[in-house]
Amino acid sequence: MLKKLVLFDIDGTLLSVGRINRSVLGDALKEVYGTEGSTGTHNFAGKMDSVIMYEVLQSAGLSEDDITGKFELAKATYIEMFRDLAKPEDVTLMEGVRELLDELSVRSELMLGLLTGNFEESGRHKLRLPYIDHYFPFGAFADDAKSRNALPPVAVEKAYRITGRRFSDDDVIIIGDTEHDIACARAHNAKSIAVATGTYSAGELKKHKPDVVLENLCQTDLVISEILRTKIN
Repeated sequence: MLKKLVLFDIDGTLLSVGRINRSVLGDALKEVYGTEGSTGTHNFAGKMDSVIMYEVLQSAGLSEDDITGKFELAKATYIEMFRDLAKPEDVTLMEGVRELLDELSVRSELMLGLLTGNFEESGRHKLRLPYIDHYFPFGAFADDAKSRNALPPVAVEKAYRITGRRFSDDDVIIIGDTEHDIACARAHNAKSIAVATGTYSAGELKKHKPDVVLENLCQTDLVISEILRTKIN
């Protein structure tokens, strides 16, 4: 019987992508808008792809209306370029992730999904390159909402459509590597497991008061124990 819905962030949590993601986004924006804005230096960590696009272009002086008018074209251009250019050697799977997913996927009490700031098609391509996409039958993506905090209800609804099980907030676990993942979980009274495999150290993550902080996902038994542990409010 399903008991827990486990939602993983992608970048910095499951894997890391080399400079190609940043360079492809810059090239796509340059093609559509004539500028890449601050793409080369902007902090992407924990942010929605759509938000990143607006922020880097606004830094170059474009108005919100300017950006919105060509946004769908820019999004499609970025996704197409990323799928064409990103190769397996551009993606590094975080240590312990494959072993953890192998174990989680055979547990009948758990359902796995994604909760990520990636657009679905580019995010799925990142997962396909190291062959972990099949672990995640569904996800909540940047295509589904304007903010990360709006994604948990989307994930719960998608899980319900697949399983017929309506997960309560207490049964949702969000695993991510930034303060944004922690805030997202807190906004919906979900359990947050923060992992220091991205740009935030364990100490920095602790300041944002997640339910659990882990250095990495290498200790499979420990991670599963924390997933199954009842959240203490």
